Amino acid sequence: MPASDTPTAASVRTAQSRALGTLAHPLRSRLLWALREEGPATATALASTVGTNSGATSYHLRKLAEAGLIEDAPGGRGRERRWRVVSGPPPWRAPDLADDDASTALRWLERDYLRHFAERAEQWIDEQDRWPAQWSGEMGLSDALALVDVDHLRQLRVELAEVLARYRRLGQGNPGARRVAVYTCLYPVDLDRPPLADPAPAARAQPARPLPRRGKGSVENTTSTGTSK
Repeated sequence: MPASDTPTAASVRTAQSRALGTLAHPLRSRLLWALREEGPATATALASTVGTNSGATSYHLRKLAEAGLIEDAPGGRGRERRWRVVSGPPPWRAPDLADDDASTALRWLERDYLRHFAERAEQWIDEQDRWPAQWSGEMGLSDALALVDVDHLRQLRVELAEVLARYRRLGQGNPGARRVAVYTCLYPVDLDRPPLADPAPAARAQPARPLPRRGKGSVENTTSTGTSK
């Protein structure tokens, strides 16, 4: 890529912010999720999935493509195009966004993401009795408390991602395997005690403490609501 074509940090932020504004729409967010979950599909198939008409679906798919979130997939027939996700959801973070409108769009998407999770989790609660006990017993909700500094928090995110990456295609080729959705949401318990944005250099120079082990002095409070049969 010529130097003149190399995107600057500002241009990347602007492009991400525009894409975020495009995605902050009830139908578009569902279309992107459906493509992530089900793989490449046509507007007609997606219209059936999200419960709308193919004309509206086609329009919003084109908007997602203009924002660089989806692209043409091979296998379309005639004039009917197939679409696929470009590379999953981009790693947007509020400090990296270009303006307040993009931050507002991000907050909307975060809440929409939570609503979508709640809908799917409630569907599972309604359907879990139809599944074998050995499956439903391993599913469900769980939560845990951890006492961490910002370096531990970053390490936690990385390790969770590594675990999920190992299991992502572990069941490929196994007729007994089923897809399972895993959501993560890290948030501070003490909302009224935000830390300093930039700790003093002396404090940052100290090595991070190792993660605590179970037992006396550890911080652990885990609740699981997996179904018991």
